[in-house]
Amino acid sequence: MTDILENADMTRRQVLYWRLLSRLFGPDEQPALETAGMAIVEDLGLPPGLLDPGVSVDTLVQRFPELGDELRDLMADKEHEQGSEVRRAALVSKLLLNVFATGSGNVTAARLESWKNDAGWFEKGMGCEPGGLRHRVGDEELAAVLAGIEGDLVKRMHLREVLADPVLSKQLTPSMSLMEQLLHDKHNLSGVALANAKALIRRFVDEVAEVLRTQVEKASVGEIDRSVPPKRVFRNLDVERTIWKNLTNWSPEDQRLYVDRLYYKQTARRTTPARLIVVVDQSGSMVDAMVNCTILASIFAGLPKVDVHLVAYDTRALDLTPWVHDPFEVLLRTTLGGGTDGTAAMALARPKISDPRNTVMVWISDFYDNRSLITDFEAVHRSGVKFIPVGSVNSSGSQSVDPWYRQKLKDLGTPVLSGHIRKLVSELKNFLT
Repeated sequence: MTDILENADMTRRQVLYWRLLSRLFGPDEQPALETAGMAIVEDLGLPPGLLDPGVSVDTLVQRFPELGDELRDLMADKEHEQGSEVRRAALVSKLLLNVFATGSGNVTAARLESWKNDAGWFEKGMGCEPGGLRHRVGDEELAAVLAGIEGDLVKRMHLREVLADPVLSKQLTPSMSLMEQLLHDKHNLSGVALANAKALIRRFVDEVAEVLRTQVEKASVGEIDRSVPPKRVFRNLDVERTIWKNLTNWSPEDQRLYVDRLYYKQTARRTTPARLIVVVDQSGSMVDAMVNCTILASIFAGLPKVDVHLVAYDTRALDLTPWVHDPFEVLLRTTLGGGTDGTAAMALARPKISDPRNTVMVWISDFYDNRSLITDFEAVHRSGVKFIPVGSVNSSGSQSVDPWYRQKLKDLGTPVLSGHIRKLVSELKNFLT
């Protein structure tokens, strides 16, 4: 009898999940699954609204308050009550359906707010408070998916309507998708909408800066300058090397080691200020790398003995060095989209190279550009400058890069860097500090 009941429960769970998958990946209802799903929900004593994606989780909990306690920690990694698997499957399906089945077409401000509330209940189901998933170790990929869904909803709505409403704008979660929308549309905003847009950009910049600042602090420091003799003070004494080098002076009779010479650890590091030149392609496809690297440049600009310069370009080049300490101001001065002409940026950047061997140039682009630019890259590299071409630095992996440039730069010994920004942090920290 127990086996029969277990098999029946497994079948009912499968029905609920098959219905969920059909709703997530197909716009049309499957009558058989809908009928079977409704029968299961009614048998469990749950409200029919559980199967309706048009009914928000908030509305459901307001009408049936007892569901609130059941939804909390529903998907958390813990022991759950035996025999409740089918009920849990029905509730989990509701959370997944409302968060991940967002449909298509235009989105209203009310729809966005409703989705955010549903996403908050999803996070409660995962065992954290709304917004907490973004900061929980191990859930970065899921947090990125939620941010992507929200970004898609923002793209499908009249963003200005939300920005004009202080309450709604505060509920927006700063994300890379939202930043791209704001940076594209900032010149069309004014008054309250512009002020709220700036506040969102500032929040995003501060959040990313905090993460990157931590990565910079954790990264290894630069190579020790071995041309400088070690300072002969006790704290630099290399005890192990001193003992090893004087082992021949061990006296078995006295049971003592006589030391002829002390050895010290070399600790001297770079004393000449290093120059970092960051060149940023402002085209829309590069917004992720542009935002990350602009913020990163500001962090390095705050380090001692690092002289940072920032150049942005499309068909023209703009020297943003006066604002390099404030990435918020830099982003407000950038113009996404348009063509690209790296030669204009190089004309502005090369005169900034005064001491090649003490200079690093980071060039951020998808490199769909004038191919004559490779000659400048080769000249900069040959001069002794550490040249770092960047295709993308984010959490999502590779960026589309012109294959011709990718191969040419690889042949030059300066392969295009892509992937997580920690790679660039490590490269820069080792050179600059």
